[in-house]
Amino acid sequence: MPNPSSDHQAAPTHRRIPEATVGRLPVYQRILEEVLRAGTTTVSSELLGSLARVNAAKVRKDLSLLGSFGTRGAGYDTAFLIEQIDRELGLNHVWPVVIVGIGNLGRALAHSHGFAARGFRVVALLDIDAAVIGEQVGEVVVRHVDELTTIASEQPLAIGVIATPPSAAQRVADLLMQSGVRSLLNFAPKVLEVGPEVLLRYVDLSIELQIMSFYQSRMVAPGEEGAMPVIRSIGLSTTGFD
Repeated sequence: MPNPSSDHQAAPTHRRIPEATVGRLPVYQRILEEVLRAGTTTVSSELLGSLARVNAAKVRKDLSLLGSFGTRGAGYDTAFLIEQIDRELGLNHVWPVVIVGIGNLGRALAHSHGFAARGFRVVALLDIDAAVIGEQVGEVVVRHVDELTTIASEQPLAIGVIATPPSAAQRVADLLMQSGVRSLLNFAPKVLEVGPEVLLRYVDLSIELQIMSFYQSRMVAPGEEGAMPVIRSIGLSTTGFD
């Protein structure tokens, strides 16, 4: 598979796709994979929209940003559409990932089959706990976070995953950025300061629960006037060293 560093040098131009659409593409992809496994080789925008909880017109608009793939009256070729979404999401590359913080969360992430299945290869696990350093988690040996610069010089690191306590998160983010990592996925409940060239995403379960609490407090019994619709979040929103 292509090397991410060589692709960066080529600097291909991409059409602009709205963030909301980018957030829906992995949902479409998961649905398409499930229906394909069930034997459905062609899918309509109506079916895809129903399963994704968006209207069919939005599905067609989202997919039109990727190219002209559908056939009026026949729908989309399921396998081909999966390939196109993979390409647009950059999943035709192998992205090297470093996880910092090998507590319960970090271990769970390191063992995640979803990483490898989607083209994300965990190449480094880092911590500061002497009891953890030297331990093998999966196929990777945990090293001290101070070795990050050395590791980054040995191989490019595309994505840094921060699974530390909040008190350590900013220092870890700084070390990752100094080592050339430009994409950070932060699980620590801490707002981070990063440069404009860095892509930063938050995964915070407590924020999701607070949002659900907001809607839960405004729900009324089904059938009553003003009843809230079912709210379904799509994708990861803006969340956890144990």
